[in-house]
Amino acid sequence: MNAPVITVPAFASAENGVYHFFGTRRHSASFTFEIGVPASAPAQSIKGGTGCSWMLSVKQVHGTDALVVDRALTQSDRFLDGWDALVTDQPGVMVAVRTADCVPILMHDPKQKVVAAVHAGWRGAVAGIVQKTMALMQSRFGSVPEHLRVSIGPSAGVCCYEVDGPVLDKLHQACPDAEKVVRGQRGGKGHLDLKSLVREQAQAAGACPDSISSVNLCTICHEDLFFSYRRERKVIGTMVSAIGLSPL
Repeated sequence: MNAPVITVPAFASAENGVYHFFGTRRHSASFTFEIGVPASAPAQSIKGGTGCSWMLSVKQVHGTDALVVDRALTQSDRFLDGWDALVTDQPGVMVAVRTADCVPILMHDPKQKVVAAVHAGWRGAVAGIVQKTMALMQSRFGSVPEHLRVSIGPSAGVCCYEVDGPVLDKLHQACPDAEKVVRGQRGGKGHLDLKSLVREQAQAAGACPDSISSVNLCTICHEDLFFSYRRERKVIGTMVSAIGLSPL
């Protein structure tokens, strides 16, 4: 794969009213921005440029809170608290999350014209960040879960993502069907299918199965494409994934 970013048919082009990308190692090296500070959206993010004016990424804390951007951004804005989801109805604004094994999730409501970017590790997923973000889109902007398009980006795959007893215990406490997303459990350990967990939760929150897509690439396996905390045992970089509404 030579492209610096990954795009999905669910948000095929600006003709659908939305720009998006899931980033790679190569892409992350192409631009920098300050966390919590609106930056000029990088025109090179996708073929043809983004057409968006701003990109915003914030401090991520493995929680379930979402930042709602419901007004125009300015260069003097500062968002210094911690959030793991960003939701906006503002044309020309791309909301972004950063990952290195956790799941980047992009959501688009084409009817109410709302988008969201979500960062979900196992903690956030177990705590219900997917359902909470969808509920927020519904309460603040009138989104109907059945109308949402949801895409699950590259993350640690079930092939490599081994978790231990404390993680499995929390998973089983929070998810009645946890056995559906754990493989090869033995000796107090198992392999977590984080993408499937996110998909199950999106469906439980009302998203249509046919409107949920996944990029089935493991960040741990593909050293040439992705950074991985699990593989490298430290954070040496993160991928950036983002989504935004086309400017009016």
